[in-house]
Amino acid sequence: MRTRQARPDDASAVAGVYVRSWRAAFAGLVPQHHLDAMDASREESEWTTVIAETRWPSSGVLVAETETAIVGFAGFGPSRETPAVAEIGTLYALPEVWGTGIGRQLMQATLTALGQADYAQATLWVLADNERARRFYESAGWHADGAAVLDTTGGAALDKLRYRRPLG
Repeated sequence: MRTRQARPDDASAVAGVYVRSWRAAFAGLVPQHHLDAMDASREESEWTTVIAETRWPSSGVLVAETETAIVGFAGFGPSRETPAVAEIGTLYALPEVWGTGIGRQLMQATLTALGQADYAQATLWVLADNERARRFYESAGWHADGAAVLDTTGGAALDKLRYRRPLG
């Protein structure tokens, strides 16, 4: 597996990973009607824009790929709350590669990119009930910092926790 900066022509593959990962990771957490309505072809244009508008190295999208396909991606940029702090907004992998170490490698590549952009700290948000993701982040040195928000994805009330970690 290797990681690299995403290119606009990766948007279709990124959208596919996004939808498949969401459907698996958030089943039972996010309303099923929302997951069923997700469509990679509709997501593709948004990912094309996100990838094209990155300002490397302070923001970007990294993809994780095998010899045959993109299997994961992470997006990051300045935090909405504190621009001097980085925020990882997305980190998803195809369900069939969960537990293989690809997520850890993608996380490490993202942390390296954030360090190269001179961020000293990073944050991310995770659903409070997403125990698998919370274990993953905690094993990578992240910890809940006490901030929480209510997310209404799919019309449900979902608690999200902010995780933080120093870089470098």
